[in-house]
Amino acid sequence: MTDIERYLQAYDEQLRTDAETPSAVSVTRLGPLRLVTFAGGRGFITYQDLGDADAAAIAALVEDALAHYVVQLEITRVEWKTRGHDRAPGLHEALRSNGFEPDEVESIMIGPLEALAEDIPTPPGVTLRVVTDEADVRAMSAMIDEAFGEDVDPGIADALLARLARNDGMQLWVAETDGRMVSGGRLEPVPGTDFVGIWGGATLEAYRGRGIYRALTAARARAALALGKTLVHSDSTEYSRPILERSGLVKVSTTTPYRWAR
Repeated sequence: MTDIERYLQAYDEQLRTDAETPSAVSVTRLGPLRLVTFAGGRGFITYQDLGDADAAAIAALVEDALAHYVVQLEITRVEWKTRGHDRAPGLHEALRSNGFEPDEVESIMIGPLEALAEDIPTPPGVTLRVVTDEADVRAMSAMIDEAFGEDVDPGIADALLARLARNDGMQLWVAETDGRMVSGGRLEPVPGTDFVGIWGGATLEAYRGRGIYRALTAARARAALALGKTLVHSDSTEYSRPILERSGLVKVSTTTPYRWAR
């Protein structure tokens, strides 16, 4: 078995369970699907696999899953998380016909934490730290929205603050320079697994290419090693994927989020 095959097997077996959604408010099972509700009116649909379901059965699953959320008026948006290595005949067509729109394809990256935790120098004038108080969390969330070219969504900060209050192990890291936050990301240890997730990494455009994101990633990896984790996973954009590849992670598959909004 190659490293890629071994990592992908670990990903499917260890992460595509309730471990994938530690901050869920509720989880409802619908056949192979897990219909997750998060704070802030967000639905999330995931699964370990779809078995031998044919296109007709998958179309019915999509309709029934969406119906689960439509009657809950507090749910304003739903994400269906697809993976490129799944057998899922007709899924794209069924999602589109039910109002789901695909986002950018991302790479599923996995590798040993040690590779990310090398002694990477922090660029001059840059400070790395964990943030926990409300003002810092809201500033970090707004900065990441800006880095992704999106409108500031206060609901995301609300959800992060709720998770911090639950003390589920998540850490929020930022890099600061020139008197402002310029990069940030989450560290999410996955209970009961070998994995830690590195998520939400983003750097303001004017500060890219300086090694800030790499230093922030290394700091998060060292924190995860201290917790006893050995593997890291991340869904990466085409900007961050080469950085992670240079650090020893490999692309094992792809993931495409499909989004529905009320």
